Amino acid sequence: MKLESISKSRIDKASRVERAKMLLAYAGNASVSSIARLLSTNRPKVERCIDKALQLGILTALNDLPRSGKKVHISPEARAWLVSLPCQKPKDLGYPLELWTTRLLAHHCQKHCSETGHPSLAKISRGTVSKILRKSAVRPHKIT
Repeated sequence: MKLESISKSRIDKASRVERAKMLLAYAGNASVSSIARLLSTNRPKVERCIDKALQLGILTALNDLPRSGKKVHISPEARAWLVSLPCQKPKDLGYPLELWTTRLLAHHCQKHCSETGHPSLAKISRGTVSKILRKSAVRPHKIT
């Protein structure tokens, strides 16, 4: 049975293995409380797993469901503006540094995004700056 192989798997995600064990125990007529004790977890977690299996199917219940949330959208023009910044020297824009850092780029974007017409960059973080630059193969801090 597929559930048994997943419950014994050593390469599957731990959450899938745990959910498979919950469903197997439930199929063996174990109570929710005993399943929670057996797997060292809590009752609501077991109940959610069982409810999800009854509503969506057993194999679907093993996986995480998509989460809600607003996706942040940075326009291609804003990305292009961000990628063009490292082509200029920070000294030309009034900063005391010779090379850009991701922190300085993020700070500059947050400060000047509205006046350049890219308000989607108002809350950009260093990590997002780094990801955008990495996708564009631009490494301002790796200049030799």
